[in-house]
Amino acid sequence: MTLPSKEELENSLSTRHSPKVHNAIKNAKIGIAGMGGLGSNIAMMLARAGVSSLVIADHDVVDISNINRQNYYLEQIGKAKTDASEELLKAVNPYIAIVKHCVKLDPSNIPGIFGGCDIVCEAFDVPSEKAMFINTMLEECPGIKIVAGSGMAGFGRSNEIRTEKLFADLYLCGDGIDMEEAEGGLMSPRVNICAGHMANTVIALLMKGDV
Repeated sequence: MTLPSKEELENSLSTRHSPKVHNAIKNAKIGIAGMGGLGSNIAMMLARAGVSSLVIADHDVVDISNINRQNYYLEQIGKAKTDASEELLKAVNPYIAIVKHCVKLDPSNIPGIFGGCDIVCEAFDVPSEKAMFINTMLEECPGIKIVAGSGMAGFGRSNEIRTEKLFADLYLCGDGIDMEEAEGGLMSPRVNICAGHMANTVIALLMKGDV
């Protein structure tokens, strides 16, 4: 099979979405902090939508415990999540530009990694890391919109996952319920619903500037 050219792929997306929508999505640079259940699925949704430039960061490797909800395969166990994500994203769009950072994010490196992005998705598991990342971005990278996720564990209650604008540059997707309070732990359906909210928020921000 011969892969479609970059022009053929872009023409297909432009026809599907309209040139206006495609150009807005294509020309954006989106950051994703954390490539777990949220981040790996957000990245794939955005790649399929036509985002052509991603900055991804995660210090972890793919583990067997990730397979139930994260966008990875068994043969990728042991690989850095950034490398595994690049493989899968390039399989969908071989022309996508991906900048990978296999590092643990902290206030000293976050601005340098994500400072040039248009929108950044926060996709950590640990509440303290979420707060650290959001606070660092708001303080050090003013004007960059942040789409964060919180509360997507368990099963059912699909319509309780929602998107809220908290501040001028901060949007939160989830149900606000701690994982410890949710029955069933982390499962793919609700994690993907929240990831879909986050990816959809990114696209809405690119098109309308707000949600």
